[in-house]
Amino acid sequence: MSLEMGQWPELWQAACRHLEQTVVPNQLHAWIHPLEFSDTEEADHGLKVRMVAPNDFSAQWVRDHYQKAIEVALAQVTGVPCELILKVKESIKDPILNVFESTPPPQQNTVKSTQGVGALGAVVPGPSNPYPQFGLHSMSRAPQEGPDSRYFFESFVVGASNQFAHASAVAVADQPARQYNPLFLYSPPGLGKTHLLHAIGNRLLAHNPQARVAYLSAEKFVNELIDSLQHRRMSQFRAKYRDSYDMILIDDIQFIAGKNTSEEEFFHTFNALHSSKRQIVVSSDRPPKEIEGLEERVRTRFEWGLVADISPPEIETRIAILKAKAERDDIYLPDDVATFLATYIKSNVRELEGVLIRLQAQASLTGAEISLEMAKHELRNAIPVEGSNYTIESIQNAVAKHYHLRILDLKAVTRARSVALPRQIAMYLIRKYAGLGFKEIGQFFGGKDHTTILHACSKIEAGIEGNPQIREAVEAIQNLL
Repeated sequence: MSLEMGQWPELWQAACRHLEQTVVPNQLHAWIHPLEFSDTEEADHGLKVRMVAPNDFSAQWVRDHYQKAIEVALAQVTGVPCELILKVKESIKDPILNVFESTPPPQQNTVKSTQGVGALGAVVPGPSNPYPQFGLHSMSRAPQEGPDSRYFFESFVVGASNQFAHASAVAVADQPARQYNPLFLYSPPGLGKTHLLHAIGNRLLAHNPQARVAYLSAEKFVNELIDSLQHRRMSQFRAKYRDSYDMILIDDIQFIAGKNTSEEEFFHTFNALHSSKRQIVVSSDRPPKEIEGLEERVRTRFEWGLVADISPPEIETRIAILKAKAERDDIYLPDDVATFLATYIKSNVRELEGVLIRLQAQASLTGAEISLEMAKHELRNAIPVEGSNYTIESIQNAVAKHYHLRILDLKAVTRARSVALPRQIAMYLIRKYAGLGFKEIGQFFGGKDHTTILHACSKIEAGIEGNPQIREAVEAIQNLL
């Protein structure tokens, strides 16, 4: 099954097009484009692809940072599992170059953007092509349908808070539709559900490049359904999701709740996939029983398989996440800074990583190394002063003062927006700074149910990212504190 030399330019260009979706342009140009094809040989379960790097330093850098992504891209365009083997050009084995090769890798000051990042896509085998591993039909598939090749199980930091969900995801990726079908993952935003969904798809594609994998959000499912209804393309819509994939990964499934037509179509799609032994994995910000407006027949199907939750990480896991992110992006992160950040950012992995990127950007602009003083200064409005003792009462007082309310109003039963939003912000800040559980927080707001607290925290976290008014209000209240 070895590739002919003449076939390689097109296949390598196709692989590079996949990599363009996940590697920033300057790094792609610096590390991946200089690689040259050498040869291939058959292996037990695919191909060994040998490529040549310009020097030892470049070869080691690619092995450490891009090997897994390259292997997935190669598997996608060749149709078989690929193992990348890097060697160094013999002609440049020169003592002068050895000086460069022994220098430490340069610090990357580029802040990676997650906007507009595509994915590898799913293989769509065509029966008219007797050699799909060599065909280029797969290049025509829509890349946004597949998992994002930045996310692997190897880069997911496992701790007590997510161990069960991680193990469940690995089991599904290794043996799809065998035990846990569907797999239902839930947690508040920013704790790694999406990472696990993509990792499941990427693990399956690494084992079986011809597997047909779709990753999409529930919102995308609903929007496609609406478009198909408007343009009378329901037969194509149904064929796509019921017949075209071996595995479907759907994020934020709670979005379909209360949308009758969407629930109806999802129900039949679920039945078609499940009855034909194809894997379904969904994620949500709450367990099936707590998704308001969800039809009972859909809810019960979610509970057919395995329901696994992810809790906010403990401090050791938060520190490990920061360290892993820093190592992955070549960011210098002192231990005292990692501990400081992990101490005050407790409930959201995305916020942890965002803070680190912000510090790296500041370090890049000023030419200074990240330090504890820089962290305290840059995050003075988001992180409480060290040694502060924030009580539930002090947080409630600050929220009430900002919104010109009484603390009694925050504890009242009313759902008026003038009170509901301040109450949710108070719940979020207590969760963030006092570190209490959802049930404990509910006791300080007239005995609210823990699902109400979970919903409030999720809403404010999302609002801080996407709603300037909520973000400004939270920052103002933190300043009052």
